[in-house]
Amino acid sequence: MSTQLGNEKEPKIEELLSKLKTLQEAKLVIEEEVKEALSFKNTLQDEEDALSIEVLKLERTLNEKEETCRSLQLKCEELEQESQRQFELKQQKEELVNQYSCQIQETKLKHRKIRMKFENQLQQLMRQHKNLYTVFTPERLPTEVQSAEYTRQQLLKAEQQNLEQVTHLQEELSKDRPQMLRH
Repeated sequence: MSTQLGNEKEPKIEELLSKLKTLQEAKLVIEEEVKEALSFKNTLQDEEDALSIEVLKLERTLNEKEETCRSLQLKCEELEQESQRQFELKQQKEELVNQYSCQIQETKLKHRKIRMKFENQLQQLMRQHKNLYTVFTPERLPTEVQSAEYTRQQLLKAEQQNLEQVTHLQEELSKDRPQMLRH
C-alpha cells in the first residue's frame, strides 16, 4: 500500500508542479497585461491632462473673443449714433444754406428791381433835364432840382440798404459753409 500511496503522491506533485508552472505563466501574462493597462491608463491620463489644458486655453480664448466682440459692438453702435448725428447736422446745415441762398436770391432780385426802377427814374430825370428849359420856367427850376435831388438821395439810401442786406446774408452763408464742410 505504501507504494500505491507513493505513486499516488508522485503524480500529484507532478500535477502540482504543472499547475504551478501554468499559474506562474498565467501570472506573468496577467502582470504583462496589468503593465499594459497601467501604461494605457497613464497614456489616457496624459491625454486627458493635455485636453484639459487645451479646454482651458480655448475657454480663455473664447472669453477674450467674446469680450472683444462686445467691445466692437459697442464701438459700432457709438459710430452709428455719431454717423446719424453727423448726417442730421449735415441736413440742417444744407437746409440753412438753401434758406440763405433763397434769401440772397430774393434780396438780389429785390435789389435788381430797385436798381431797374432807379435806372428808369434816373433816365426819366435825365430826359426831363434835357427838356427842362422847355417844360419848366426858370422860377420853378430850383424847386424841381431840389425834389429830384431828394428823390435821388432816397433811391441811393434804399440801394445802400439793399447792398448791406445782401452783404450781411453772404457773410452768414460764408460763415456756415466752412463749418458744414468740416462735418
